[in-house]
Amino acid sequence: MNRTKQTILAIAMLLSASAAPVRADDVKAGDLVISQAWSRATPGGAKVAGGYLTIENKGAAADKLVGVSADIAGKAEVHEMAMDNGVMKMRPLDKGLVIDPGKTLKLAPGGYHLMLQELKGAFKQGDKVPVTLQFEKAGKVTVSLDVQGVGAQVPGDAGHSGQMDMKKMPDHSGMKM
Repeated sequence: MNRTKQTILAIAMLLSASAAPVRADDVKAGDLVISQAWSRATPGGAKVAGGYLTIENKGAAADKLVGVSADIAGKAEVHEMAMDNGVMKMRPLDKGLVIDPGKTLKLAPGGYHLMLQELKGAFKQGDKVPVTLQFEKAGKVTVSLDVQGVGAQVPGDAGHSGQMDMKKMPDHSGMKM
């Protein structure tokens, strides 16, 4: 191979490596790429669980997450947790959540999240829990939440498989729903 072909090949390899490819576990819907979908295992008898994920808008127009549903939950909503005068408050986002063009929105513990209520079964570490996201433009998109350990803080975190670490859990005593 001559020097020019080697240079072109090297440049092509660098460009392909720097482009953010869609990973096999990512879900593409229109201009949106949904990744890192996860939840925590639930202790016995729990009736609520949170869902977390990342949504990247690769398009030129905004889209909006307007709803969520899950067969395992009697009720599912898009929620926000925020501090208000020193009190953690959680509320549903009835008008949805906008994902601006070229931006990435992260649903994570302590902030925006999916709230799955009236659970019909426990989330066990290693499970995959399907949820359907409803977007204004991209439509309905089904993703699977990878269930991590009870105390997990990020996707891929094993957390604690048996005991809750109360130091890592937010204080829900002042929470308003």
